[in-house]
Amino acid sequence: MAASYPEIARRAGHRCEYCRAPEELTNFRFSVDHVVPRAAAPELLADPDNVALACLSCNLFKADRTRGVDPQTGEHIELFHPRRHPWPDHFAWSADGLEIRGRTATGRATVAVLRMNSAAQRCARAFWLTTDRFP
Repeated sequence: MAASYPEIARRAGHRCEYCRAPEELTNFRFSVDHVVPRAAAPELLADPDNVALACLSCNLFKADRTRGVDPQTGEHIELFHPRRHPWPDHFAWSADGLEIRGRTATGRATVAVLRMNSAAQRCARAFWLTTDRFP
């Protein structure tokens, strides 16, 4: 049986599981992303380990992708999987808290594919940093 939105959001701490955006500060409900797309693995459709809470930006840019190019090496790499990969192993915040840095090939490819450091995201993070809810 598939997990419900409240269960998925609670498990994620009401944050995007990719960029860590806080759902409560974005004024809309986040999406449920199928980490491995339904078309690629229909058998995973009801698997709660194949869904992640995703902000609109991360969900749109990820789309049906499971792989990306590591900008440092040019290699095609598996993207970050929130159920299999611990976030701190693959990402770190910049000193000012405005950018997400990839610590590994998986992290770098995910940051690039999901465009995690767009001007809009950096602007939002600057505001979120004035609250006690980010990062």
